[in-house]
Amino acid sequence: MDQSFLERTFRLSERDTTVGRELRGGTTTFFTMCYIIFVQPAILQSCGMSGSAVMAATCISSAAATLVMAFSANYPVALAPAMGHNAFFAFTVCGVLGYTWQQALAANFISGAVFLGLTFFGFRKKLLNAVPSCLKHGIAVGIGLLIAVIGFEWAGIIVGSPATYITRGDLGNPAVLVAISGFLVIVVLTAFKVPGALLVGLLVSTMVALAIGLVNYQGVVQLPPSLRETAFQLDFKGLFSSGFGSLLAVVFVFFFLDLFDTIGTLIGVSGQAGLLDDEGNLPRAGGALFADAVGTVVGTLLGTSTVTSYVESSAGVAAGARTGLANIATAFLFIISLFFYPLVAMVAGEYQISPGVFVHPVIAPVLILVGMFMMKGIEKVKWKEFEEALPAFLAISVMPLTFSITEGISAGFVSYSLLKLLRGRLRDSSMWVHAFSVLFLLRYVLLATGLIKG
Repeated sequence: MDQSFLERTFRLSERDTTVGRELRGGTTTFFTMCYIIFVQPAILQSCGMSGSAVMAATCISSAAATLVMAFSANYPVALAPAMGHNAFFAFTVCGVLGYTWQQALAANFISGAVFLGLTFFGFRKKLLNAVPSCLKHGIAVGIGLLIAVIGFEWAGIIVGSPATYITRGDLGNPAVLVAISGFLVIVVLTAFKVPGALLVGLLVSTMVALAIGLVNYQGVVQLPPSLRETAFQLDFKGLFSSGFGSLLAVVFVFFFLDLFDTIGTLIGVSGQAGLLDDEGNLPRAGGALFADAVGTVVGTLLGTSTVTSYVESSAGVAAGARTGLANIATAFLFIISLFFYPLVAMVAGEYQISPGVFVHPVIAPVLILVGMFMMKGIEKVKWKEFEEALPAFLAISVMPLTFSITEGISAGFVSYSLLKLLRGRLRDSSMWVHAFSVLFLLRYVLLATGLIKG
């Protein structure tokens, strides 16, 4: 690219950076977040989607959204399908609620479209500010615990039990040992702040699995996989015939999760890069939110779950990235990744450890560590204040115990509003919160009367 064009577009001198520093930062960001290329197909395959098509949709939508972020906001923040959102998509919407993946894509698309529309009116930030801190942090921690539970299951470390529901698995099983070894590698690398620790752990686990015959070598490079099996497969007709109450809850949770992830990540990464103004606000926030919404809309059309800003971008910032030029490098590497599906298929493969029990020993350690990373918000809950502690506790505990993000959010919202009502302090918080609580409570009533299912 022409140097003057890069200067005009990304304002390198103003941000006190260079082309080399930006490209190095963008490359660092990619290698800290590209584990999603391996994890996303494994998770969405569990609800019947094509792993190869999901991988292609993930790479393309991530590259597209990351480029939009580069040119609309000039921030070194990359985007990809979000952990937590994919679990909600596969295990709650498709698993617990019984929607098809085509219907789940349609619901996710509606959420992204609403997100895109509200970006132009500043409503997203208002809604984010309306939700009390105890629910924001409690929900994030609950999702982290749910992801960790999935990781322990996929590692074979915990298994089903007719007596206690779950119990410890066979730690001597080769698949379980592969998962444990991968976990230990990631832990050691993370402790020493090695960039790309999750990716390195994936590769080490894969090599161990290959060495002991758990997975078969399938090659490394081939032509990019087809999107035909997932692209434009959204089933709006089936979605709307499922009942308005359930549909509203699903779309709201998709929207809610995206809202929190986006704003939190943008503020955190931009603060680290010194891009916030003197009042702590985010300049060009509209452009950044626009990129996030575009990513989700494009991703659902192609066949993947919610695309949002990645906190792993902070690794690129630490390596020197300060502008959207870093995103050019990240997006380029996502596109190049399309040629490596055989490697993805090998890493994301499953292994049977007992009749009816399948594990993903290579992917599992990443889920466990991601769950741990999401626990940090627990320290921000005001545990000495009962009105704050109970809603947070219910959101945190109900999610993994019911295997449902929706139920955790519902329990948190309803309990929060109920406590405020009993104390005569409804006006202490936004009426938006109480309105959503009423909707969640109405959903429970409809479920109890059998008017809706799930």
